[in-house]
Amino acid sequence: MTRRLISTGSTFEAAIGYSRAVVDGDWIFCSGTTGYDYATMQLADGVVAQCEQCLRNLEKVLGEAGASLRDVVRVTYILPDASDFKACWPTLKAAFGEIRPAATMFEAGLADPAMRIEIEVTARRGSGS
Repeated sequence: MTRRLISTGSTFEAAIGYSRAVVDGDWIFCSGTTGYDYATMQLADGVVAQCEQCLRNLEKVLGEAGASLRDVVRVTYILPDASDFKACWPTLKAAFGEIRPAATMFEAGLADPAMRIEIEVTARRGSGS
């Protein structure tokens, strides 16, 4: 099995020294992903818009790894204000409602106070087929 690193070109990845995702066999481990549009390094306004961008970022990385959101088996949501989480539920249900991965949400400070949500996923290729 070969380990493969995936980068989005985010300035955070280069500055801190990590990969957006690590592919190991059929497993894909995605780093915590925020609502930045990594092409422009612009952060969406509001928790729902950031949540939507997080999911677009994750979809892109998973696609590069040969998988999709349907292959997600574990998801972790991190929010600096837990009371914001409920506003994200419709967006998250649209993405994960059918596959129902194991999930955890916790409240913690994020790297930038403008960040309202960070999402980390683990996927296994072929598990959502």
